[in-house]
Amino acid sequence: MALFRGLESSRPANSRLFCDPLAALFVHGWRRWLYSLARFHSFRGLVERLLDWKAPGARAAGIARTTWIDDRVSAALRGVPQLVLLGAGFDTRAYRLTSAAQAAVFELDRPETLSAKRAALEAAIGPLPENVHLAAIDFNSQSLGEVLKQAGFDALRPACFVWEGVTNYLSADAVDGALGQIRQAAPGSLLLFTYIHRAVLETPERFHGAGKMLARLRDYGEPWTFGIDPGQLAGYLSARGLRLGEDLSVAEVWERAGRPASQVRGYEFYRLASAGVES
Repeated sequence: MALFRGLESSRPANSRLFCDPLAALFVHGWRRWLYSLARFHSFRGLVERLLDWKAPGARAAGIARTTWIDDRVSAALRGVPQLVLLGAGFDTRAYRLTSAAQAAVFELDRPETLSAKRAALEAAIGPLPENVHLAAIDFNSQSLGEVLKQAGFDALRPACFVWEGVTNYLSADAVDGALGQIRQAAPGSLLLFTYIHRAVLETPERFHGAGKMLARLRDYGEPWTFGIDPGQLAGYLSARGLRLGEDLSVAEVWERAGRPASQVRGYEFYRLASAGVES
């Protein structure tokens, strides 16, 4: 994801969908070499085609989900005072979105990820902003509510929760537990999240390259374990006290941005959704 965001951000200002000037901090090894090569205009297309061949649709999906969430977060923070990044990874919205500067921001992830992120950011920009709070969590075993409370989250004020690139790695119970905690947030709170169509887990042959991708993820020790049928999403959320807002495929977001539909081939199963906390 850092490589995808870095590549998009290095495009000319009039052609990129977002700008993440910090993404390159988290690009290492052979990915760093590709990133450096792609900064030369004559090599950009070659690098993008290489990435699209290696993991069909992944680059487009990563860029599409980033721009969609950026836009929704910026809109939400006009009226919501808290931003919670669940499984924040190397997300840099707290440091690059103007709207986040006025919000209380909580970044939750594994302790080793947060430690590496803090070190890279502090080396580049100095001490982290005082409005940003890092909190370690294991979503499969810890209570989201308790971790947030200890980090200083105000349960009486609404929040925008971002759950990007996480649900597909969790157990059904862990997803259910987190949604139950989010449901208890103050009225007016919003959840922005990604999920995968359950069919990619059950019949991966329906999607170009999905079988090889899932095998590669298992080899990495990071298998995908959870998905939802889009046709059942509204009912699934309603049963947990949440109201479905938007539900889009990354292909829809990509095409609306004027990018070639062919570049998302293989990742049509990846989706973006929003949900509100019912009063």
